[in-house]
Amino acid sequence: MHNDHHLVEARLDRFVRDHLTPALYRDARPLTATAWQVPSEPVPFEHAVEQPFEPVELGWRWGRAWSTVWLRVSGELPADWVPAPPEGTRVEVLVDFGYNRSRSGFQAEGLAYRPDGSLIKAISPLNSWLPVAAGESSVDVLIEAAANPDVAGEYSFDPTPYGTWETSPDEPLYELKQLELALLDVTVWELLADVWTLRGLMAELPEGSSRRHEILRALEDMLDVLDAQSIPTTAQAGREAIASVLAKPAHASAHRVLATGHAHIDSAWLWPLRETVRKCARTFTNAMDLMDEHPDFVFSCSSAQQYLWMKEHHPRVFARIKEKVAAGQFVPVGGMWVESDSNMPGGEAMARQFIAGKQFFLDEFGVECEEAWMPDSFGYSGAMPQIVAAAGSRWFLTQKISWNQINRMPHHTFWWEGIDGTRVFTHFPPADTYISELSGKELAHAERNFSEKGRATRSLVPFGWGDGGGGPTREMIAAAHRTADLEGSPRVTIGSSRDFFAAAEAEYSQAPVWSGEMYLELHRGVFTSQLRTKQGNRRNEALLRQAELWAATAALRAGYVYPRDDLQRAWHTVLLLQFHDILPGSSIAWVHREAEQRHAEVTATLEGIIAEALAALAGSGDSEAAFAVNASPFAREGVPALGAAEREAEHPPVTAEEAADGATVLDNGVIRAVVDARGHLVSLIAHADGRDALTPGHPANVLRLHRDLPNLWDAWDLDQHYQRTVTELHDVDERRVRHGEGEVAVITTRHVGESTIEQRLILRAGASSLEIENRIDWREREKILKLAMPLDVHADRIAAETQFGHLFRPTHTNTSWDAARFEACQHRFVHLAEPGYGVAIANDSTYGYDVSRDTRADGGTTTTVRFSLLRAPLFPDPETDQGEHLLRFRIAPGASIGDAVALGYDLANPLRVVHAGAPFAPLVTSSDPAVVVETVKLAEDGSGDLVVRLYESCGGRARTTLTLDGTAATIECTDLLERALADEPVGQGSSIDLPFRAFQLRTIRFRNVSAR
Repeated sequence: MHNDHHLVEARLDRFVRDHLTPALYRDARPLTATAWQVPSEPVPFEHAVEQPFEPVELGWRWGRAWSTVWLRVSGELPADWVPAPPEGTRVEVLVDFGYNRSRSGFQAEGLAYRPDGSLIKAISPLNSWLPVAAGESSVDVLIEAAANPDVAGEYSFDPTPYGTWETSPDEPLYELKQLELALLDVTVWELLADVWTLRGLMAELPEGSSRRHEILRALEDMLDVLDAQSIPTTAQAGREAIASVLAKPAHASAHRVLATGHAHIDSAWLWPLRETVRKCARTFTNAMDLMDEHPDFVFSCSSAQQYLWMKEHHPRVFARIKEKVAAGQFVPVGGMWVESDSNMPGGEAMARQFIAGKQFFLDEFGVECEEAWMPDSFGYSGAMPQIVAAAGSRWFLTQKISWNQINRMPHHTFWWEGIDGTRVFTHFPPADTYISELSGKELAHAERNFSEKGRATRSLVPFGWGDGGGGPTREMIAAAHRTADLEGSPRVTIGSSRDFFAAAEAEYSQAPVWSGEMYLELHRGVFTSQLRTKQGNRRNEALLRQAELWAATAALRAGYVYPRDDLQRAWHTVLLLQFHDILPGSSIAWVHREAEQRHAEVTATLEGIIAEALAALAGSGDSEAAFAVNASPFAREGVPALGAAEREAEHPPVTAEEAADGATVLDNGVIRAVVDARGHLVSLIAHADGRDALTPGHPANVLRLHRDLPNLWDAWDLDQHYQRTVTELHDVDERRVRHGEGEVAVITTRHVGESTIEQRLILRAGASSLEIENRIDWREREKILKLAMPLDVHADRIAAETQFGHLFRPTHTNTSWDAARFEACQHRFVHLAEPGYGVAIANDSTYGYDVSRDTRADGGTTTTVRFSLLRAPLFPDPETDQGEHLLRFRIAPGASIGDAVALGYDLANPLRVVHAGAPFAPLVTSSDPAVVVETVKLAEDGSGDLVVRLYESCGGRARTTLTLDGTAATIECTDLLERALADEPVGQGSSIDLPFRAFQLRTIRFRNVSAR
């Protein structure tokens, strides 16, 4: 036989395009429409339905960006379609808003209602039909149509005017191109599904495969029996021509794919938060419509926040969700409040993602999620396994690591080991997508790509349109059914992630181990973009800790009413704003302006709670003395950790001497710092050891300005070529020395381009660190500003704080994995050390940094850490980071890792002053300073029990006695959800002795507390 397969395939593709697809609908009749344009923000159905609607015609241009139009669509069915349509057909409403049909979720979308307010289904570019119930003689439908602009377009990353309501153009974006009743030919639809599956499978089989040619010839036979002028009457014959190749079962060794319905809906991204509420309603309604038609269909849905939005804004949707959850079709997954960023949230915040999320699912549905579900976050912290396990979960799923630029993740199913040694069973779907169509290409890729072949046989694939929502379609479910047992294809089963993980772990319990963080070799700029959003997060994480600490202390000692609801609302807001396109700074301007506003509101709420709680602790009276209140878990200036006392006696004053070369020498008896005439730090010595932390000739506190022109993904990416162009900022416009109460500051002002940078190097009496304030009026574009700190330390690795501990990253680039990690994340501190000596640098709001090591001419080593202060990408927010900022650092010479931990806490938790009749002791104390008291709060269940969260902070074994200033009926170890753990220490009275392994996290519950 001659090999003509290319010709047959070309014939098939054209016939499907030109004849089969156009025959999908047999007949169509126009519908009429009226419209009401919402003046500004969206309104509920009950409000819209009462408004005056005006007639509109096909061709009507509508929809200024971010506006909403309500359409009322009506019409009578033809007499011969009632009471039932012609045999083999189904009546549907077809809607086209002038779509680009290449993708879903990024253009106009609609949600259809019946006149009584009940929901029907959603409209989107790749799912633009509505059902008409059998027996209906007329149509009367209201559609809430959202004119969402396609902000990304073709991902050219040009500055967009669509980032806010105010900057968006007024002209309409969409056109009412189609609005009609039509008869869907069910047989033609089924035939198209058959052909789509077989065509996709065939294309992935080897050219020499017998199965490929068997499918080809069956499809050729189908083409022969189909009549292009009479598709409806020959479609069944076409199906019969290919039935035998569709019926052939898969090989016994075929890869097994568990397909779970999904719609990864970004809680904000190229649309504002309020639009996500509507995207959820649309997507969830579609999913439940499919559940009604397909009892085997399972939809996996994460993010408790999105369910809460439905409960608050779309109670009918939420009621249906509860029914479908009970039926096992709508499956909550992930157990998190949102799919947050994994790198930047603090330890307690990451714990609260699971506490709030899992508790919501337990309270609302009686469901406990056992998997963490984070397919799209930008890398995964090494602390995650312990947090996941501490929340009572067993499994972890991610997808984003497939985006790595350089190195391929070696495993798809594996045990992930965290910084404390905890392991969770983890899967990384080899389909390399979380928005699968279940195409032949995707399924074949999953099997070919699967790293565990020979040891494991199964993988998971989430299917359904995502990012902008939309979810699964009936075509995807048809593909799943056709590939359930099909020769040449993996075997596809629809199910839940729990089904997959239970089977995969049972099959492959001896999976390989990946230890430490899963660093994403992409999107490195997200550690820096949108500084104000990041500062709001860091500030409120600290204030939430303080508010809970002082509110719990006041509640148990002074009868203060613990503001549980206010604290919960504040936490929910902060957790939402940690979503993986908000905290990373990769959303449109609208999102970040709202984040800044909401962070400010949370700050005001928390400051109010702190003030009230401290006032309750202070008591009443007119002659109270002033006491310092210390929320840090470390004592300082004579004030105990988590308590209040008078500050210790005054320290020796800070001296400032001017040197002949224009330098200023600052000395407080603890450290000595020399600041040269350019405002650079040229010497930093702790008197305790006399060693200079800096190398002669290598000044620190040097600002470096780089071009920042990523190849793609502006706000997301920082490409390594930025390092090839740099301007060090040495010129000084003004320099002065300011003497203040208990401190001296050297203040230097520089201008670069349109920006102004004022640096204040401040030494305070008694301080073991030098503070550096950077006050910046930033007006640059497509630049990144770094702060360089070269240190005379032979460090082969740097310790960077992460959740509940720190991790080590090399300072060299021995391997491609090391070289790819040229920008990384830290929390409140980094620590550089060689045996016997170290330097700690703390920050108040900076996450991104890089580090390198060089050998000097004298044979010594200079290790340089550079902190990323500000960026200025143009997409998706062309005004990213423009304006005034304040960033603070503290650098401590001769510091241990424990000193670094304390330095980070102290900078985040400044001393407060309270006027009281007497000081007050800490409510709890930890006897070992390595075991840090991170959280003191009252129990989530409202019982009044005291909950304390601690972790080992230095990376070694420890044992501490946790002591309560009072008594408790019982003291027990719990999981993050405050449920008692078996086989863990138990105590009573006032203390409990607790062993800790390196970085271990523990939650302790004091029941029935009587505080002193």
